[in-house]
Amino acid sequence: MKPGMVSIVGAGPGDPELITIKAMRRIQDADIIMYDRLVNEELLSYAKPGARRIYCGKSPGCHSMPQDKIEQLLVQYGAEGYRVVRLKGGDPFVFGRGGEEALAVAEAGIPYEVIPGITSAIGAAASAGIPLTHRGLAASLAIVTGSRCHEQNAPVRWDELARGVDTIAVYMGVSQLGFIREQLLLHGKSAATPVALLENGTTARQRIITGTLDNIDKLAVAMKVTNPALIIIGEVVKVREQLLHFQNEVKSQIV
Repeated sequence: MKPGMVSIVGAGPGDPELITIKAMRRIQDADIIMYDRLVNEELLSYAKPGARRIYCGKSPGCHSMPQDKIEQLLVQYGAEGYRVVRLKGGDPFVFGRGGEEALAVAEAGIPYEVIPGITSAIGAAASAGIPLTHRGLAASLAIVTGSRCHEQNAPVRWDELARGVDTIAVYMGVSQLGFIREQLLLHGKSAATPVALLENGTTARQRIITGTLDNIDKLAVAMKVTNPALIIIGEVVKVREQLLHFQNEVKSQIV
């Protein structure tokens, strides 16, 4: 049997209109769609009649399907000649395990492709009015996972991030916010450093909470911030305040 095609596709940061045209075409042509928890389910409505939808979502401490099973199914369906879309929130190669899945499919000799998506750090930050780089404020950016905070074998180097990076975007870090704050302060980051929490970025449920390293963990608790949420740390958060100020001025002039 002639092998099918496995498309590892980024669905973007939440707003279904932020998906790429190429990604949408693959969804429309797919025989099987294996999708993650953070994919906007509106995108599944574009699948052709009869397309099979398989939920592969993961949340902290709860995986509906083990990673090795996902990879096994990608290989199996590809070998059976199906057009398979592995649909992932954001970009599949940014904390999406897309690289692992691509390797599994490639090793099995199944044709595959990777279709990029707008990753959450870029999409959610822009939607919130926060540029990740900004002349005079930030010329460097680090994207970090908060889920590896306590791993001994490959710890996040908060010491180097605190001293050497202007903007830090932390994925999957809300539950570790107190630890992250403590580490950055310990290694020299100012307590006055602006911080933003972006919950459900780019969607109608988006919430934006801003503070500083000094108080952001308390704000997160008080506002009951939950996943999915992105943490942005750096002076660029101030740009949002400036944009809001100008927007309010324009509104007052119109009134």
